[in-house]
Amino acid sequence: MALMSKRMGPVICLLIMVMDIVAGILGIEAQVAQNKERNMRVWIFECREPSEAAYKLGLAACILLAIAHIIANVLGGCVCISSTEEYTRSSPNKQIAAASLIFSWIILFIAFSLLVLGTVSNSRSRQTCGFSHKHLFVIGGILCFVHGLFLVAYYVGASAARAEDDHIFKQQRPAGPFPLPV
Repeated sequence: MALMSKRMGPVICLLIMVMDIVAGILGIEAQVAQNKERNMRVWIFECREPSEAAYKLGLAACILLAIAHIIANVLGGCVCISSTEEYTRSSPNKQIAAASLIFSWIILFIAFSLLVLGTVSNSRSRQTCGFSHKHLFVIGGILCFVHGLFLVAYYVGASAARAEDDHIFKQQRPAGPFPLPV
């Protein structure tokens, strides 16, 4: 089992990064499609027609971002740290995993919100008039790239912390006439 996880680690990291990069590119392409639509601007207010292409690209970016986050969290496992004392006593791998997990959730919340806002504003049923929201897709797309970096850092840190815990557990296992199975 451990050998398989060592072999699959780089594949999982690559999968996470590719999904986040594609989500980021789709977000930026949604912005390009949105900018092609007709709009009227007066000072800081803007009225524009929705873009079906921007809607589809934004929706695809949201879905890929969410799937990448779910994959990293499920396969990375749980890095449980309940207090600052436990955090300071933890191994550097566990600290990196915990910090990366927190930052990945924050970035996910911001990027997903921006992508959803851009996608909803391009829904067919609405023509929006209001404050200019020109860069929602671009900022959300760029944050997808950053999100991928933090997810890979989380997955690597969590995997290394789990391997350290397994190694410590094997060393502390009692040796007797009936050793515990591995």
